[in-house]
Amino acid sequence: MIKGTDLFVKALKEEGVDTLFGYPGGQAIDLFDSLYDQDDIEVILPRHEQALIHAADGYARSTGKVGVCLVTSGPGATNLVTGIATANYDSVPLVCFTGQVPLSLMGNDAFQEVDIVGITRSICKYAVTVRKREDLGRIIKEAFYIARTGRPGPVVVDLPKDIQQAMGSEEYPKEVTIRSYKPNESVHLGQIKKAVGILKKAKKPLFLVGGGVNISGANAGMTKLVEQSGVPIITTIMGKGAVPSTHPLYMGNIGIHGSYAANHAVSECDVLFSIGTRFNDRITGKISEFAPHAKIIHIDIDSASISKNIVVDIPIVADAKLAIEALLDTVPKLSIAPWVDQVTQWKEQYPINMDRYEGLTPEKVICYINEHFDKPIVTTDVGQNQLWTTQYLDIESNRQLLTSGGLGTMGYGFPAAIGAKLGNPDRDVIAISGDGGMQMNIQELATAVALELPLTLIVFNNGYLGNVRQWQEMFFNKRYSSTCLTYRKSCQRDCMNKDKCCPKYTPDFVKLAESYDAYGIRVMTEEDIPKAFAYAKEHKNAPTLIEFIIEREANVSPMVPGGKPLSDMIMDC
Repeated sequence: MIKGTDLFVKALKEEGVDTLFGYPGGQAIDLFDSLYDQDDIEVILPRHEQALIHAADGYARSTGKVGVCLVTSGPGATNLVTGIATANYDSVPLVCFTGQVPLSLMGNDAFQEVDIVGITRSICKYAVTVRKREDLGRIIKEAFYIARTGRPGPVVVDLPKDIQQAMGSEEYPKEVTIRSYKPNESVHLGQIKKAVGILKKAKKPLFLVGGGVNISGANAGMTKLVEQSGVPIITTIMGKGAVPSTHPLYMGNIGIHGSYAANHAVSECDVLFSIGTRFNDRITGKISEFAPHAKIIHIDIDSASISKNIVVDIPIVADAKLAIEALLDTVPKLSIAPWVDQVTQWKEQYPINMDRYEGLTPEKVICYINEHFDKPIVTTDVGQNQLWTTQYLDIESNRQLLTSGGLGTMGYGFPAAIGAKLGNPDRDVIAISGDGGMQMNIQELATAVALELPLTLIVFNNGYLGNVRQWQEMFFNKRYSSTCLTYRKSCQRDCMNKDKCCPKYTPDFVKLAESYDAYGIRVMTEEDIPKAFAYAKEHKNAPTLIEFIIEREANVSPMVPGGKPLSDMIMDC
């Protein structure tokens, strides 16, 4: 007989957990006490629970393992909510354990009591409160199984304090049997045959690939399928890297800030073969005019995602890797040279660049990363920094890009980099943020310093919440409402006068980094880019923050205005 907390630790070890991201509190203190006497699981203490779960998310995405969180009840649990939703949108396997008041107090508005299962049920894959000590081992086993199988996602396990303390069996299940949960592990070969039949007749076929291909580890197979068939490929932001971004048949990202070639290829294709994407509004533009001439084939592991936003002609519910392997057995080389020539011409005629801006630009910084880092893991925050990164970063088989796609969570990039570095200590990890997003979890400088992590933290500082400011410039007559981060109470409301003297930016990122015992350097010119990265590489025991001062009103181009079809692009914003 052992305590519930000891079974909890045993379960983590049985599941192969080597890293746990935790923040203690009254209703989780027993669990942390049981973790104290073991050396197999490293407990990471971030400085905020939201950062904690983003770190677990970055660890999971970069390693392919399940990320594990442990927090206390009440605010500890609710601080996980944004990260749970982030992971749910992007299909990241997490198991989030939350402490809870004793069963006898639940429902009585006890101190730090919240119904975290009720709060998170709609934003996670599964949520459950353990109400019997004899169910503890089974529920933990099921949590890890549900998180990692099928379409991966976050699972919440709520642990009342009396269940933690109760004595019971030390047995931990070896197998999982859940009658109501049977993830699909096969491919319907009849549907594959139909899809290939349509593909063979196409004159203008196109592969559209989403994050499902990266999640399933089907990158090599997808590259082979593209080369075997000769069909051009475009990706969503989350799908970038499914084939090397330097591949001649790769035409770029699709969507609101997609490439001309990618967006026009969708508008002109006669067969759209989609694998592992949900067709969300960021990639479709005006739905009624999305791929108007195409028969659409859709492969996705989640049946609920098929025909949810875009009605498709051939649905195939399957894991992307298994489906691609089946396609490799049947897809021939297609005679589509005129179509490939046309799409390639679009790609060459309308490249994405920032040539209209002089001096230091995000493109030049990211191109430096492309040229001087062999196998980096790059994380981003959300906003213009994310969009520039997804446009200019080359993703090969030995590189990874981690970003919040579905939820668009500011504050994600830095803590995700911490998790990625912990999971991949021998790889360079670079976090790219804007000046707004960096401040949302900047307290994690303390975590990175405490863990002696040599991260490279890039801050593109334009003094604005740049993505929203761009929309305000283009569609709201430059009424920069609540987007200027240099604003002070004494400022005039009108921010359209470029000749005025703006207040000094707060904070001073370099001094702030140094106050945490990290390193900091500010870059004002293109010529200083190499020096800054060399400075970062010198430091092996703490992060280095590089603040790049960029053009205040630099925009992300091209752009599709909201509600417009993908073919209606503004090329120079």
